[in-house]
Amino acid sequence: MILAGDIGGTKTNLALFDQAVTQAPRFERHYLNRGQHSFIDMVRHFLWDSGAQPHAACFAVAGPIKDGRCAMPNLPWVIDVGAIREAIKIEQVALINDVEATAHGIFTLSPEQLMAINPGTPDSTGNKALIAAGTGLGEAILFRDGGHYRVSPSEGGHTDFAPRTEEELALLRFLWTQFGHVSCERLVSGPGLANIYDYLCFAGHPEEPRPVAERIAGAADRSAAIARAAIDGESPRCGRALEWFISVYGAEAGNLALKALATGGVYIGGGIAPKVAANMTDGQFMRAFRDKGRLSEMLSAVPVMLVLEPKTALRGAAAWAENNRLTA
Repeated sequence: MILAGDIGGTKTNLALFDQAVTQAPRFERHYLNRGQHSFIDMVRHFLWDSGAQPHAACFAVAGPIKDGRCAMPNLPWVIDVGAIREAIKIEQVALINDVEATAHGIFTLSPEQLMAINPGTPDSTGNKALIAAGTGLGEAILFRDGGHYRVSPSEGGHTDFAPRTEEELALLRFLWTQFGHVSCERLVSGPGLANIYDYLCFAGHPEEPRPVAERIAGAADRSAAIARAAIDGESPRCGRALEWFISVYGAEAGNLALKALATGGVYIGGGIAPKVAANMTDGQFMRAFRDKGRLSEMLSAVPVMLVLEPKTALRGAAAWAENNRLTA
């Protein structure tokens, strides 16, 4: 068996998989990180509840990894391979980036766990790419290597945001005053949706019903409140913010497709896209995706798929362990 984990800033999913990772996990638990004493204690409790002793473990972590160690940026935890090995008596333990894990997890999904934004014309010999907006913006390239794909994680979400219209230039100027450097992640992420909304408030358009504005101002998760008001048609300002968010998302996905030469397909992961799937598939995302001048026709042929399975990174961590023979 493989112990797989997906450790985020807010929650952790742990599961035991047989070596056939495409099957459902044998045992699974979901934890809220707040209130947990430590990650190792969480794993100990999980294994006690399962009554099993896996032979290998792979954990996807939302943070940078160096020498088998990750200091979580949004959580006061240090995840260390050596400490895990000693505590739970598993010799084969690995840490990988959560976006890298999602990329590996794509290959474990069934067609029902994907939604076509653009069917395109897939190139079976071409590279693929993954872009995933959630708390941040993750990007990865899946390089075709003979009959297999090799996953390369990146920090592409922190590249410079490039405005495409006069209105986006005004948005960039506004964000410069807030952050200095403005990356793509400042717009294409959960906080990014709130940043776009804040600019619209600053600019005074469109009109906003006062009860909606007050509800958003007092929300624990402003971005979720903005998206909800947009989907429910309560607020022209929220609607415009969500439209703009999806357009910038599409433009950056198109940029990634060009950089990766992802003629095999682009996958949209992360927690936001499935919640606004109707907006992702109404045409606006793809108009921005393929608006690349002389290469627009090429991008029109690139398949774009929305990942619906929320535990793709968890499955990908198990797949990584299997593919790298941690269970041998």
